[in-house]
Amino acid sequence: MGLLSNRVERTQIKPGDHIYSWRVLYTYSHHGIYVGGSKVVHFTREQDPASSMETSLSSSSSSSKLPSTCPTFPDCGFRQTNSGVVLSCLDCFLKNGYLYCFEYGVTPSVFLSKVRGGTCTTATSDPPETVIHRAMYLLQNGFGNYDVFQNNCEDFAMYCKTGLLILDKSGVGRSGQASSVIGAPLAALLSSPLKLLIPGPVGVATVTAGMYCMSRYATDIGVRTDVIKVAVEDMAVNLGWAGQPCEEIAEEEASNGRAPHKRPHTVSVPEQKTSR
Repeated sequence: MGLLSNRVERTQIKPGDHIYSWRVLYTYSHHGIYVGGSKVVHFTREQDPASSMETSLSSSSSSSKLPSTCPTFPDCGFRQTNSGVVLSCLDCFLKNGYLYCFEYGVTPSVFLSKVRGGTCTTATSDPPETVIHRAMYLLQNGFGNYDVFQNNCEDFAMYCKTGLLILDKSGVGRSGQASSVIGAPLAALLSSPLKLLIPGPVGVATVTAGMYCMSRYATDIGVRTDVIKVAVEDMAVNLGWAGQPCEEIAEEEASNGRAPHKRPHTVSVPEQKTSR
């Protein structure tokens, strides 16, 4: 991976890598965790309620998956009901786009040199087996409601890699893309009064660019102080994303005279070595 691009070949990625691909003429990128076997776990908006209802009526399983159009993997597109976490093959994830690998543990100078947000972080990654465990656990239990600024696909991938969550829910999440979207106009706004003090457009542009880079750096999870390490098994209890634990749901439904809630359908991923 170079200074200007994190583009890689398929043979270069390993299970547990945070990968992404640019969409719509490089206006935004979609992120996921490569889990091996040419499969990726990623986070999207939930399916349309009508589609989910139609699928649930045609299947007794608690999983929700539209008929796969993937010619390679029959499990491509698998997700649990009312969940945005999806298992896709690498081809369907990329959608004919190029493959890029998100960088972890970069130096502040490298982080600030990146023009676009959402390509790297100063935070360090956990071991690949831990990353894959988080991704597969969230595939079965969900990652809450999708939010473009606080809980998006990049936030999902970064949590799987680091286990870090933001305590302050009123601000921007872990996503570098969201920080860039907010930071650019904010830097322009703050630098506007400096036009009276700094002669020439070049000086103003330099100051604006500096403010933009520093705003991105200040929101990076590697330097933020409002982050906490949360075990993936504790997310449902502490954050309420997946409701009550399965045992409590079963007891409550039994007391109300309803059939016990079925355990989620599981999807297997071929085992691969995760050592680098």
